[in-house]
Amino acid sequence: MSTSIEKTDVLVIGSGFGGAIAAYHLAAGGAKVTVLERGPWLKNDEFEHDYKLGSSYTRIFDFVVGDGMSVLGGNCVGGGSVVYFAAMPRAPKFVFERHGSIGRRMWPEAVNRATLDPWYDRIEESLSVTKPDWNEASYAGGLWAAACDHAGRTANPLAASVDNSKCVNCNFMMAGCRFEAKQSLTVNYLPGALAHGAEIRPLHEVQYLSRTAEGDYRVHYNIVDDEDYRLHTGSGVIEAKLVVMAAGAAATPVILQRSEAHLGTMPHAVGRYFSGNGERLNTAILDEDKVAEILGLSRGEGNLPYGANAIGKGPTVASWDKLDGSRPEYSRYSLEQLYFPPGLGTILAQVPDATGPTWFGKEKKEILKNWKSWLTIFCMTEDDNEGVFGPPPATGNSMRISQQMLGRGNLSYKPTENTWHGWNQADADVKEILEKDGLAKVMPWTNDLVGAYTVHPLASCRMGDDPHTSALDDTNELRGHSGIFVTDGSAVPGALTVNPAMTIAALAERAVPHIVAAAQAKGIAVTYGAPAPTGYKAGRDAVLPLLRKRQQLAGV
Repeated sequence: MSTSIEKTDVLVIGSGFGGAIAAYHLAAGGAKVTVLERGPWLKNDEFEHDYKLGSSYTRIFDFVVGDGMSVLGGNCVGGGSVVYFAAMPRAPKFVFERHGSIGRRMWPEAVNRATLDPWYDRIEESLSVTKPDWNEASYAGGLWAAACDHAGRTANPLAASVDNSKCVNCNFMMAGCRFEAKQSLTVNYLPGALAHGAEIRPLHEVQYLSRTAEGDYRVHYNIVDDEDYRLHTGSGVIEAKLVVMAAGAAATPVILQRSEAHLGTMPHAVGRYFSGNGERLNTAILDEDKVAEILGLSRGEGNLPYGANAIGKGPTVASWDKLDGSRPEYSRYSLEQLYFPPGLGTILAQVPDATGPTWFGKEKKEILKNWKSWLTIFCMTEDDNEGVFGPPPATGNSMRISQQMLGRGNLSYKPTENTWHGWNQADADVKEILEKDGLAKVMPWTNDLVGAYTVHPLASCRMGDDPHTSALDDTNELRGHSGIFVTDGSAVPGALTVNPAMTIAALAERAVPHIVAAAQAKGIAVTYGAPAPTGYKAGRDAVLPLLRKRQQLAGV
């Protein structure tokens, strides 16, 4: 007696930017689409305004500690978009010309700022990305801008995917937005996919892929317990003609590594060339009297920058003075004001001018008393893509240590001199700006406890033209494994020097017509051409001529 296996046209693994965008367009085009998401599916009213263990904060995050690098990412329907700060800048032109550690251009020849701009436009339309004016900047953002100006630097409002008419300035964006002000994928692409018949299954963690005799794929998954992610309550298999992998740069390569025994050899770049987006965090402990005296800024007695816990917004202001393409590689970076909530921020902050331990002990206890006067500056530099994933754990992307959030992963990251050069320059710049005339005392976060850290993992299955240093071709298809496409941050070739959500999303939009063509070749009745999930059509109408030109060049 044989057991029938469930079938779908396209199986999407993950529901963040890469997964949601693909799911929407494929479903809107007529394909049967199933989305498997390892995390829970929380409604707006389930996003809690606290950072307690067991709250929405720990339920929707995945914090994986590796060897020299720890990764903080989303773990829920909507993925990183639910927990991100909605900063949506486009990558600078020079990023696409980077050589990095391989001595040649990392990005595919077909992808540069000019060719990606129409796809950036689609995202701006779909996610309502706007550039706020100075009146919409948070107090902390304005303070950062004033400090930059005082030091002879410039600062700019940061493009963001936030509806300011709905935003209540609670700044609990990292725990999910209760008010639908932040344009998470749960309010656009995913509802659009559902409206066109896609199915989204939360708490389904994909383990590996195998092939059928007909050349389709079988996707093997475990069902994760809703409260204790270490427990599995079942397992299953779904058969699909195409697979879109969008589990994130810390999970997609692990699934592919585990699949190698069933699918055959993976490209050399699967699980290699990982980038932490060159990220670095600095904590400035402000002298409120100096801030008032020199910058003329004050919230009044008892109303310090974070006096109401998380008052304000996420990042609203950035300094881009060093995003100059004429500067040498590894010396270009952005500096962004950021509110980081109690927890990791208070643990990893170091004590300026410490005589004892820098991140714990009596002196640390003293500076914690003033955490409401802290200002966090987020540096995004150019690293060397030095991360490598070792053998995969038995299940999932890490060995789960706690019921939720925390795991031990197989990523090894040993920063090169180039990476340290970028970090050190950015650290020195932050220190120079904020310590001028005694405004603050500045120290970078410690690497001693969890190594380097990133909230924007990239490049672990990157696209490129060179088969030896890239896992994907310029259509986002996995080399040697037709019918598997990768559309998450792992496809981005290297550090971007800015927040990467906009670029990840634009690359996913760009990949969709290729996925549709592959689906059609497999006999799936699907077309490309849906408007933005918001209903706008300008972005679509701008890219359709590009696709026709591409088809003509290919002789289709």
